[in-house]
Amino acid sequence: MMGIGFPELMIILVIIMIIFGAGKLPEIGSAFGRSIKNFKTSMKEAQEEEEGAQVEEGQQAAIEEGKEGESEENLTDEEKEALARKKAQEEGDAKDLAMKETADSFTASLPRKGSYDFNADQEKKAKS
Repeated sequence: MMGIGFPELMIILVIIMIIFGAGKLPEIGSAFGRSIKNFKTSMKEAQEEEEGAQVEEGQQAAIEEGKEGESEENLTDEEKEALARKKAQEEGDAKDLAMKETADSFTASLPRKGSYDFNADQEKKAKS
């Protein structure tokens, strides 16, 4: 099996320096480092979302089993956070719906395209 050793890495580095130039190497390195950092961050977020979904599924199962009457003191910190997130999401969705309805009613009150009559407006101005 062929391995990449120090001489091969040096040849690759020289070729990269010829292609991009010595001035661009720090920029390329920092961009590469940022992309790796963003990838790791997104992987952590995806894993946390997956765990949060599992916690929420566990809460739904507990509610279905009749544990709804228990106080929040018996919940773990993660379950409390998931419950708070769910409540905040529901409140946000309700606000979004209310804002959408307000915007729709405002839009409905506006005149339709083509309903403005320029000639009639000019006649009204001329009469005034």
